[in-house]
Amino acid sequence: MATLIPAYGSCATRMTAGERRLAQCLRAKLDDDYLLWYDVPVGPQYRHPDFILLHPCRGLFVLEVKDWKLETIRKVNPEQFLIAPHGQPKHVQNPLQQARDYVLEMCSLLEQDSQLVQPQGRYQGKLLCPYAYGVVLPQITRRQFDSQPVLAEVIPSHLVICKDEMTESVDPGHFQQRLWTMSHYDFGNTLTNEQIDRIRWHLYPDLRISAKQLSFFDDEPTETLQTAIPQILKVMDLQQEQLARSLGEGHRVIHGVAGSGKTLILAYRCQHLAETLQSVLVLCFNVALASRLRMLMEEKGLDRIVTVRHFHGWCMDQLKQHRLPRPDGNKYRGGAFIEQLEKSVVAAVDAGQIPAGQYGAVMVDEGHDFEPEWLKLVAQMVSPSTDSLLVLYDDAQNLYGQRASRQFSFKSVGIKAQGRTTILKLNYRNTAQVLMLAYEFAREVMEPLNVADEDMPPLIMPNSAGREGPVPELMKCSGFGQEIMRIRDRAQQLQERGIPWNEMAILYRSKWMGERIFRELTKAELPVAWINKDRDSRNFDPSERSIKLMTMHASKGLEFPVVFIPGLGYLPNPHQAMSLRDGSANAEEARLLYVAMTRAIEVLVLTCDRRSRFVERIEGALKKVV
Repeated sequence: MATLIPAYGSCATRMTAGERRLAQCLRAKLDDDYLLWYDVPVGPQYRHPDFILLHPCRGLFVLEVKDWKLETIRKVNPEQFLIAPHGQPKHVQNPLQQARDYVLEMCSLLEQDSQLVQPQGRYQGKLLCPYAYGVVLPQITRRQFDSQPVLAEVIPSHLVICKDEMTESVDPGHFQQRLWTMSHYDFGNTLTNEQIDRIRWHLYPDLRISAKQLSFFDDEPTETLQTAIPQILKVMDLQQEQLARSLGEGHRVIHGVAGSGKTLILAYRCQHLAETLQSVLVLCFNVALASRLRMLMEEKGLDRIVTVRHFHGWCMDQLKQHRLPRPDGNKYRGGAFIEQLEKSVVAAVDAGQIPAGQYGAVMVDEGHDFEPEWLKLVAQMVSPSTDSLLVLYDDAQNLYGQRASRQFSFKSVGIKAQGRTTILKLNYRNTAQVLMLAYEFAREVMEPLNVADEDMPPLIMPNSAGREGPVPELMKCSGFGQEIMRIRDRAQQLQERGIPWNEMAILYRSKWMGERIFRELTKAELPVAWINKDRDSRNFDPSERSIKLMTMHASKGLEFPVVFIPGLGYLPNPHQAMSLRDGSANAEEARLLYVAMTRAIEVLVLTCDRRSRFVERIEGALKKVV
């Protein structure tokens, strides 16, 4: 079955009857290697062809669908049709000319890429694959079409698919042959997967993934992209694209491993919803991640519509906005204050003092860090008129609380996502070497749960997308001071090789480590920004030209080309028995280190000044990586 984007179930309601019939026919009659797009904006001008087809051998097709009956068509010429739907005459463009204009504009765009054109011969400089265009008439049979010679004068017979040529009984081979006869050219090479991705990168700019972390938007103007196209292009994979374009109304949950593109899909969703809604709320637990996402929305002009907050900051906002008393900071300290804050907001919502349904859409990033009571509260904030709720989840990254106490169903907290859950297993962020090390180290706490009910949060084993990179390093030192010096020297070396300071991060476990690292690197005159100084992550600015120093917890949801993790010799707590039994303190420490290691996109450097149980596990895992 061919792949339709968006998924049929999410776009069928906005199709005409003829478009639905064609979509069903294309999916059923075409082979698995066909890609189909319905009404997806194309190129920098955001054109809207009805259907675009792409096949590795057959190339590119554009089909325009017209639900006209024969009597609807009054007059025709090569440029215009006079039609009278419901008896009201109007002039429209010749649909064949419309399809032709679309495909030629697409070819012109793609031919600017030297890797997508014929390198030599008669068609040198022309598109690497064939292209074609045609018209589909779901309400007119072939006999009816042939009975009107005037139609054949403006739409050649071989460029039309008629009503009786797209029924369930039509042989798939005959249908495909009808489609192929539309092609004007026999030349062309079989497209590779990389070339198909390049085509998608050009046709659908909203799928582009830039070098900026957490950002899929391009920061360069179109003119620059057309004159200096990158040699290596990053684009959403087909599962991510279909999922992102298919998210409709209702409650939805995406279960995804670290680095699978969950936040990428959230950002795409924000951009899409901002076009139609007046208010979108994005919540996460991590203050630094909230700061990064908020900055991204501001850069793209979405901040007027999209509000991004960490959960407890949003709770404080609600109490302040509705002039309700906040917990007494003198009476409640630390965790007690947070607990009282949560109770105050829940009680105010239950009493109607804080209104429910405030937002056109609500999205939760890193939902695995949310307590069930928080998710219940968040679900109440969605407007009933849109009922748009998206929760992104990965139980393997749950760092705040024991998993044993967090087994709950989404239904029990008001999230109605049964039948609308998706699992993303491929990790795109990390190289195969980084992911293998992290997984081998934490294997005992990463075993997938056998959860039969899709309404229960599962634990998913990650799979690598196959990107290769350097083997992670484990530096053994004579003391923590030497660990810092080794990190300093390695960071300077990488910076001299062209890696900017702000693409490096140092992730530490204990406050004393952060204090020493910040002091020593500052003394060495290395630019370093201590994100967790005074326990405040709101000063996180990823664009600042400095090494980011932060706790492992604060790094959740973020990513960096280079990651340093010092102090492995102090993990786990030497006074605790070594057990990775799920729910134990050491299991939580192992999961935390797994999350820290998977922040590294390319380079991962670990340091230690003594042997520990975790160092031994890392050594064993490294042997498998090598």
